[in-house]
Amino acid sequence: MKGEILVQVERLTRSYGDIRAVDEINFTLRTGEVLGFLGLNGAGKSTTMRMLAGVLAPDAGRITIHGVDLLDQPRQAKQAIGYLPEQPPLYREMTVDEQLHYSARLHGLDRAACRQALLRVKDCCGLVDVGRRLIGNLSKGYRQRVGLAQALLHDPPVLVLDEPTVGLDPIQLREMRELIRRLGRDHGVILSTHLLPEVQAACTHVQIMQAGRLVYAGALADLEQRRRSTHLRVGLNAPPPVASLAQLPGVVQVEDLGHGRFRLHHASGVAPHQAVLERACADGWDLWEMTPEHAGLEQIFVDLTLGEAAA
Repeated sequence: MKGEILVQVERLTRSYGDIRAVDEINFTLRTGEVLGFLGLNGAGKSTTMRMLAGVLAPDAGRITIHGVDLLDQPRQAKQAIGYLPEQPPLYREMTVDEQLHYSARLHGLDRAACRQALLRVKDCCGLVDVGRRLIGNLSKGYRQRVGLAQALLHDPPVLVLDEPTVGLDPIQLREMRELIRRLGRDHGVILSTHLLPEVQAACTHVQIMQAGRLVYAGALADLEQRRRSTHLRVGLNAPPPVASLAQLPGVVQVEDLGHGRFRLHHASGVAPHQAVLERACADGWDLWEMTPEHAGLEQIFVDLTLGEAAA
């Protein structure tokens, strides 16, 4: 059901010796959400993913998967999870069909259910034409597809994908992103990555980790709101003194960029465009450029991570 809570994480913590890799993080995943776990290398993403998948025990905190406590009832909770680690656990000497059949049997599916599951995941992951090929002869992109198909065999509501696009070429990358978006319509997907374009291309929500803590959590659309312009670049053939530009309504700082170009810093939600136009016309500034400057998501990510680290 759309919007149903699938994963609830409360004060999740894990340390390695004196290093706290994950520090009391909290979040929720619902059906229809693709949650991007974003952070620098070493931020704690993979440790979090491994705890969510049940392959690493937390020091403290609680993980509930589809209403089941992962620590109290691990077997039942893991039935609701499909996990794709960064390196898919595949046997290179097996064919695709053999690998998937073997994995389906490990999940406890009987022969009839195995056949149905193989047909379903091969169609979903674009593997129909490579069923008889050896895993070792497949490209990196197809091996990732097999790993994802393997995670889908038991039809889990939750998918945990750790760096699923690492090493893919641009065409494979596009195909994997589209597959993740499709899966996100009927599942809850957690996608770990250190690449901002991955989050922009495939995710509905984003969480940014830094030094084991969450420094941002919310819908991707909300993060986009941080891109609202607070700078206005203007070009003037007959510029006034900088002090005159600084007196325009809403302007808090003026940078002289040279050659008649200036960057006007203004408060968020305040646009001095109209004042610039009126003064330029009235005072003969000969305006030839007026461009709002938006903070890129990459800069927002840097500000959240490196800014948090600096703090």
